[in-house]
Amino acid sequence: MKLSIVIPVYNEVDTVRLLHQAIQQALSDLSGGWEVVYVDDGSADGSLQVLEQVHNDDPLHTTIVALRRNFGQTAAIAAGIDHARGEIVCLMDADLQNDPSDIPMILDKIDEGYDVVSGWRIHRQDTFVTRTLPSRMANSLISYVTGVHLHDYGCTLKAYRREVLANFRLYGEMHRFIPAYAYSVGAKIAELPVKHHPRRFGKTKYGLNRTIKVVLDLFTVKFLISYANKPIYLFGGTGMILILTSLLIMLFLLVRRFWLQISVFSSPLFFVSTMFMILGFQSILMGLIAELLVRTYHESQSKPTYTIRRVLPSLATTPEGPANSRSDSEQAGASPDVGQAVSLPDEGD
Repeated sequence: MKLSIVIPVYNEVDTVRLLHQAIQQALSDLSGGWEVVYVDDGSADGSLQVLEQVHNDDPLHTTIVALRRNFGQTAAIAAGIDHARGEIVCLMDADLQNDPSDIPMILDKIDEGYDVVSGWRIHRQDTFVTRTLPSRMANSLISYVTGVHLHDYGCTLKAYRREVLANFRLYGEMHRFIPAYAYSVGAKIAELPVKHHPRRFGKTKYGLNRTIKVVLDLFTVKFLISYANKPIYLFGGTGMILILTSLLIMLFLLVRRFWLQISVFSSPLFFVSTMFMILGFQSILMGLIAELLVRTYHESQSKPTYTIRRVLPSLATTPEGPANSRSDSEQAGASPDVGQAVSLPDEGD
């Protein structure tokens, strides 16, 4: 199957049927097969019942995942991705503000060799003060911190190759940071202008409080992207700065003691210097402990510290190598022992 569309649904009883009809119309000419994975995130307005009717009307293209309660948009998206079967996973909202007619254009961009294509709502149909302005500020901040410059991180309409989604889990409000995660594993990212419609039914689930959550999640994202495999650089670097500052303060106190005859111990800077020295050593020790945890994490689960786009294997063989050599008993026609390990070729990207 080529395409899976993952749509989290929360109290959108008036939109889901119209949305599915729009998707059917937009993808009527798509080759390779497609499906829509609707994730009901604990709706209380009858959305799940309407989704079940949609599934009965179009079981070939519809999968319904019903969560036991409201877990939030990120958890719903993660559940949808886990149940998606397509080679390409496209995310979009259920409120009819994203336009399914943009999906073929996004797929064409993916076919050009990109791993991630992000939608950009140039003409955004939202309240400027409470939605558009905070979003622009957050987009600028996220682009600066992560190094992945996108105009619209908040646009849910994005498409991903499945392999770039396989190496991380989503928590908190981190679905909007998926492009940054994907970039950290070498994904090629493009951005396309997409349509954006005013909300026709219900009310928005977003507000200024979500902006605060995004900023807090950004600290986690920056740490995971930049220091997850080398935490000593963060903790050790901080420790070295604290120790250096402590030594400079102590040097100042000693110089002042010999030139001006002012006691070192009578100054509050002595206690500041001592505290910085202790904190510096503690920070370095925390970095060493974090390094041990990272190694335990990777080695206990056989997780590599790299990702591979593809492998072009050599056709050369090693006549006497262990993979091609045969034991004397096998050369004599004896069959190998039952349960002998057989080496299978690894699947490429």
